[in-house]
Amino acid sequence: MSHRKVSGRGHVGGIAGLALVCLGLAGCAGSDDITGAFSPPATAPAPARHATHAAPARASAPARTASTHPEMTPRALAQAEANFDRCIAGLEPLARSRGVSAAGFRRYTAGLKPDMSIMEKLQTQPEFSRTTGDYVTMLVSETRIRKGREAMEQNAAVFEAVGRTYGVDPYVVAAIWGIETNYGSARGSYPVIQATGTLACVGRRQAYFRDEFVAALRIVDKGDVPESHLRGSWAGAFGLTQFMPTAFQRDAVDFDGDGHRNVVDSVADAMGSTANKLRRGGWVAGRSWGYEVVLPRGFNYLLADKNVRKPMSEWAALGVRRPEGRSMPAAGETAYLLLPAGAKGPAFLMTDNFRAILSYNPADAYALAIGHLADRIRGGGPFVQPWPEDQRALSRLERSELQKRLASRGYDVGEHDGAIGSKTRTAVREYQVSVGMLPDGLATGEVLESLRTRGGS
Repeated sequence: MSHRKVSGRGHVGGIAGLALVCLGLAGCAGSDDITGAFSPPATAPAPARHATHAAPARASAPARTASTHPEMTPRALAQAEANFDRCIAGLEPLARSRGVSAAGFRRYTAGLKPDMSIMEKLQTQPEFSRTTGDYVTMLVSETRIRKGREAMEQNAAVFEAVGRTYGVDPYVVAAIWGIETNYGSARGSYPVIQATGTLACVGRRQAYFRDEFVAALRIVDKGDVPESHLRGSWAGAFGLTQFMPTAFQRDAVDFDGDGHRNVVDSVADAMGSTANKLRRGGWVAGRSWGYEVVLPRGFNYLLADKNVRKPMSEWAALGVRRPEGRSMPAAGETAYLLLPAGAKGPAFLMTDNFRAILSYNPADAYALAIGHLADRIRGGGPFVQPWPEDQRALSRLERSELQKRLASRGYDVGEHDGAIGSKTRTAVREYQVSVGMLPDGLATGEVLESLRTRGGS
């Protein structure tokens, strides 16, 4: 795709810390993960003169988890580390078939060593103990709003061109930039080739990361991003808005017209590529991501379901209103009702554009933070309805216990893994109906305590 030359190319400030792992195009967030925003910054490996050839960190005992994957045992890790050179060499046919030159493959893999410290991060199950309200409030801060306005003013021509070319709200693109890397100041410092090469040959995600490793090789072999600039999270996400290598190959564009798709050093390329991904995710021009609404007394909370989509006119007929007398959207526009904090918190009608943001990261809390930050950068105010102050997020162990107790009563919750997906939400809602609770589908301490009180293992 060709574009006319736009201003805004240039280096963003130096890396101040690691990018938030799994926060965007990294593709490693689960459908209900609160993402890496609450994880403390990990210590990145010190840069080497040839980054991907840094000396390997020795494997230690895998991180403590409820279970140990067979590929993550100390013996399996040691064997994979010893076999690393052969594994990498064995990926050359795949790389060649996907456009990596023979000379390029040998150049970028010569002396490559695994970073075994990544295995601890891969093995550790992140524990998220923040509510959606806490998460959104933390990310949509006054500082991030102010910096977003400054970034858009400094790159006004880029954002104007992005909106015109892709029909995507440029404020949403800016919000993704702000939440993914704090406008470029927290992109991560792990050499992407080394990180993805390690994960391609060691540990429990090898099949997935082989594609990422090959895609990373192709990026530097084609000259889009210099190898020394291709740094990011331990899982391989890189750039101003955190692209995984395969997502880069699919969605990145040369928006500044210099012949390279450089989402690391070019604001124009990064913003254009982000908008391109949102458009591919189904963004509809001229529409909002969603609307805060107020529900009437006696509302049927069984309608708060992603699979229940209604025209705005039908929601209005059910008594759903926007706060402070704001007008409802176009009558024919369809949306579903989302209650991210249950019946006690704010309610939202979500459009197809919310789903487009979810294509960037499939976590409701993330997409809500993106949409809200975009509106605040634009000049909008905070949500009218407050987040519940007495709400406590369940720990992973508690969520797993809730799933097991629901399953013991015959509800289909899927895996008992502590991740609250659509099956668990449906099961919670059905249980709430059975015991006379408001069926908002939210897995709370109140629901868990009810299950404990009423018995069931």
